Amino acid sequence: MLVRDAMSTVVLTIGPAHTLRQAAALMSARRIGAALVLDPDAGGIGILTERDILNSVGLGQNPDTERTHAHTTNNVVFAAPTWTLEEAARAMAHGGFRHLVVLDRGEPAGIVSVRDIIRCWAPARQHIPA
Repeated sequence: MLVRDAMSTVVLTIGPAHTLRQAAALMSARRIGAALVLDPDAGGIGILTERDILNSVGLGQNPDTERTHAHTTNNVVFAAPTWTLEEAARAMAHGGFRHLVVLDRGEPAGIVSVRDIIRCWAPARQHIPA
């Protein structure tokens, strides 16, 4: 199975000036764990994850004043839609992260998460006896 079969193609895109609270609200409403941050001044695509927001709040920072640009990962590892899920899982395990931005012809095509991969690998939910 390939990344294109598992990835989410509806991607939340936010700007670097969004507050962490705004980003968290948008992510929560869409039930997603990551957003692309497009910052023309930084020259590329970044990613903000739920872990980034959690770390900021855990440090006592104010989510109403903290801006996404200060918490965005800019050295993003990208996947191709033609990668196997094994390649994506290996990249995530090696890098210690749970989301990969998928680029197709240099443009964002989606995001694949650990949850997406597990959903493809695991059988549909079944009743497991206690």
